[in-house]
Amino acid sequence: MTDTSRSATASAPVVLVGVDFGLPHFDQELEELGLLAQTAGLNPVVRITCKRKVPDAALFVGSGKADEIRMLAQMHGAKEVLFDQALSPAQQRNLERALEMPVNDRTLLILEIFAQRARSHEGKLQVELARLQYVATRLVRRWTHLERQAGGIGGRGGPGEKQIELDRRMIADAIKRTKERLQKVKKQRATQRRQRERRDVFNISLVGYTNAGKSTLFNALVKARAYAADQLFATLDTTTRQLYLTEAGASVSLSDTVGFIRDLPHGLVDAFQATLQEAVDADLLLHVVDASNATFPEQMDQVHKVLAEIGAQDIPQVLVFNKLDALEPGQRPAVLQDSYEVDGVAVPRVFVSARSGEGLPALRQLLADILLARQEGAADMTPDDDANL
Repeated sequence: MTDTSRSATASAPVVLVGVDFGLPHFDQELEELGLLAQTAGLNPVVRITCKRKVPDAALFVGSGKADEIRMLAQMHGAKEVLFDQALSPAQQRNLERALEMPVNDRTLLILEIFAQRARSHEGKLQVELARLQYVATRLVRRWTHLERQAGGIGGRGGPGEKQIELDRRMIADAIKRTKERLQKVKKQRATQRRQRERRDVFNISLVGYTNAGKSTLFNALVKARAYAADQLFATLDTTTRQLYLTEAGASVSLSDTVGFIRDLPHGLVDAFQATLQEAVDADLLLHVVDASNATFPEQMDQVHKVLAEIGAQDIPQVLVFNKLDALEPGQRPAVLQDSYEVDGVAVPRVFVSARSGEGLPALRQLLADILLARQEGAADMTPDDDANL
């Protein structure tokens, strides 16, 4: 199936390719990959999908489909080909030779966006570490300069060190330095968390699929000016503010975290451990869901998958179904507050519009009720109970 995009811009033209292996989350229209490409400043001009039982070991899509991709890319003046799935280094190298143009995958595209969007020192370090770890797997005979150098005194003698070995050592050293610098940042964050714990602050973290409206909700709740936009990965750096709940007569700590996405590179999950630690250490997670997106159940599953990877799956949640204003009248819920079953457990749910403010009073009241219940539970503990914890 091919589809020529009509929303061309002055950005670099690229071809989008997706392969349907029969998995339930396959994006037939490559909509999300297209949004990722546009977020990175690229212009999708052609979208190509095909079906296969398993990836072709050499070219991922097979030689026939590769010829079709090359022909369409030349026809539309494309300068690059982007695959919706992760490619092995060998597949990427073989495809570049067959298509005679740069070939990249979803993983690198996400890394590029993160590199463009990171603002804080910590965020830049995390992106750099993930990028280095990705590049380290792409060294094997990918570039023409990876040849054996001559060694010995006066330029003669035994063979010297391969360029690829130099590259590997340089990347390994860079990874080591970046990890050490990140470790210092983690220690600083741990100190800040201990200070909050000593003050007995109730910690809430916003989590959710990218572009679900977390930053808009964050701004609406704490009257902040965190960057928010209708695009993927608008927020990369964690922002924490105090949220005063009038209904409870107390303040809580509210953190806005990076959004999740399908097939989030494991390197990014590992590299962003310091940022995602805010979610791991939270007392409550506000799982923000784009209620206007028809695929929200799959997006929720992806969020839960990442939460499990970072050890935050057992933290209590409140589901915030956002973008109520984007629903058609017939799609609006009968009530704005109910419960939603997640893995057989009923989880509190509130429908809101972070943009218009509808439903926010109910959300604030729910958060106040949870905080008051926690305070009452702590007050009911006997000294013996406290000593046994």
